[in-house]
Amino acid sequence: MSPSQESVFSEYKTETSQTSKLIKKFKETPFVPIGMGGFAAVVAYGLYKLKHRGDMKMSLHLIHMRVAAQGFAVGALTCGVLYSMFRDYVVKPKE
Repeated sequence: MSPSQESVFSEYKTETSQTSKLIKKFKETPFVPIGMGGFAAVVAYGLYKLKHRGDMKMSLHLIHMRVAAQGFAVGALTCGVLYSMFRDYVVKPKE
């Protein structure tokens, strides 16, 4: 490899660590990780409450948990899209 290719490769290698990618993605679209966390929280809550559902049928309990988890994920994605549109079209400085 030529020296210029090595410098580009080393620069690429240092900029693309998993942590830096995650932080960059979180700054660009903060609602996606929030949606994923909320989805995981609803699933964990549903699993916890599975034993204490009372006389409710298991299929009904699972349907409720699925709807809640999907609703949280879709809501977070919708908020993310609205935030992105607001940032691009309202706050964006005029060129």
